[in-house]
Amino acid sequence: MSVPAGPEGVSHPDVIICPRGPLLLRGDHLVDDGEGNIVRTERPVSAVCRCGKSETQPWCDGTHKVLPPKLQP
Repeated sequence: MSVPAGPEGVSHPDVIICPRGPLLLRGDHLVDDGEGNIVRTERPVSAVCRCGKSETQPWCDGTHKVLPPKLQP
C-alpha cells in the first residue's frame, strides 16, 4: 500500500507508534475505548493511550512518562 505524498513530496503515515509512548493517529479515525464505546478522532493528530493508565482513556494524558520502564508500552 502506498502512502499519499504530502507537501514537498513528504509521505505521512496515518498511524505512528511512539516508542514507550502513545499511538498517534493522523486524520479521521474511529477508536474503540475498550468499554464498547466508539469515539471519533476530532483533531488533526490524536494520541491514543498504549500503557492503559491514562485517566482520559482512550486518549493519552502523558501518564506513561512517569511509569517505571518495565510498565511503559
